[in-house]
Amino acid sequence: MLAIQKNLSKSFYMLLSLPATAMGFALSVQISALSWILTTQYGLDIHQVGLVWAAGPIAGILGQVIVGIISDNVWFWNGRRRPFILIGGVLAAMMLLALPNIDIVSSSLGISGLLGVAIAVALTLDLSINISFNPTRAIIADVTPEGDARTKGYTWMQTVSGSFGVLAYAVGATWGNFILIYLGAGLVFFLSILAPFFISEPKELLVSQRDVIQDKVSFKMVLMNIKPLWGFIIYDIYAMALQISGIKTDHYWAEVIAAIITLYFVVITLFAKESRSDNSIGFRKVLAAHSFSWVGVQTMFVFIIAFLQDKMPSLSDDDLGKVIAMSFLILSAVSALLPAFVLEPVAKKIGRVKTHTYCIASMAVGYGLVVMFGDVKEVLYLLMALLGIGWSAIISLPFAIMSEKVEQSRMGLYMGLFNLSVVLPQLLVSLAIGLFISKVADKSVVFQISAIALAISALAWTKVQEHSKA
Repeated sequence: MLAIQKNLSKSFYMLLSLPATAMGFALSVQISALSWILTTQYGLDIHQVGLVWAAGPIAGILGQVIVGIISDNVWFWNGRRRPFILIGGVLAAMMLLALPNIDIVSSSLGISGLLGVAIAVALTLDLSINISFNPTRAIIADVTPEGDARTKGYTWMQTVSGSFGVLAYAVGATWGNFILIYLGAGLVFFLSILAPFFISEPKELLVSQRDVIQDKVSFKMVLMNIKPLWGFIIYDIYAMALQISGIKTDHYWAEVIAAIITLYFVVITLFAKESRSDNSIGFRKVLAAHSFSWVGVQTMFVFIIAFLQDKMPSLSDDDLGKVIAMSFLILSAVSALLPAFVLEPVAKKIGRVKTHTYCIASMAVGYGLVVMFGDVKEVLYLLMALLGIGWSAIISLPFAIMSEKVEQSRMGLYMGLFNLSVVLPQLLVSLAIGLFISKVADKSVVFQISAIALAISALAWTKVQEHSKA
């Protein structure tokens, strides 16, 4: 074990952040370039783009939960999380190289339809990211003690990862998305391969004194732990079945029923009392609150291109890509600076949950302002800085909050289940919200949906209990 790891020095926290940084950079490239390249280079319409993005959440539903369970219980290549970080990093780099060459891949395979190949590439890219993302986050909890040290681990993760995210969007805004994609492939490969060999993992995962050990992992146990997400699951299955079968509907009964089910389980979860006798209640509350955050941010990520095409019609395809890259550069710059230098000290004073709630509320306000004033490029950039406050919290604080509400010896499993509060809302965005946006003339609806979702999330976070250090 390196001395910097024994002492939990800042240099170790930076090293510990590099695997997550690799996957974050791959995700930044995907966010910046995927919708753009599918729309401008391959001629897919906005609903088809949403279907391609649906591949990622599907990969996450299976990938992160399965990898989490396996990585809790295996040991090879001198690590528990290391093998999955290495495998996922190499695959992600390869799929980034394939992204601008979908037409070549399609013709080489003798496949005429680009949509199927695009979905296959996106699915493999997302699956590789998901193979690694769970271990890159779980390893932080594995090698840091509970409390402020773990908060520091996750805030430094986002600061380092976010700094590279800024680099990604800066490259895209300055030199274009093709340069960004090829640079991303090299960086993802290098960071994924290098860092894991300098981090010493514990061969045995410790059990906290607070832990209430549940029965062995079963389908029922998993299902009960994700109860607030049942409405998302039901609708996603229904919508996927419609897509696969080609059935068209002219009613919204399924959406209404799914919404009622979701709200019912979310409300009863949020008003349940957390206790030491059932530490899963706190975990389920985090899932409920976090899921609505991702409905909002994923709607922005996938459909900002539709908003810009509607509100800034004079932009060329290349300029459109650069505006998107610059917007996300500003978002990432703020989210890179805040976690370690602002959110961590604020969280020490007022608590992580309260800090997170205020940040989410500021993001809801920011989305509302984009609806009103975001049709001017410079104003949009300014508002992206405001949105960065909420984004910096979403991708750092919930991991620390969640990790202290679950069994420490099952961190991989719970990281995988926690990821469902991300991927199930993402799938909802691709399957339902994308279709709705495509039918609405005024694309301001993109940010109206985001504002409502973040406002609900902020209210939900007020019902999550702060972890006691005692």
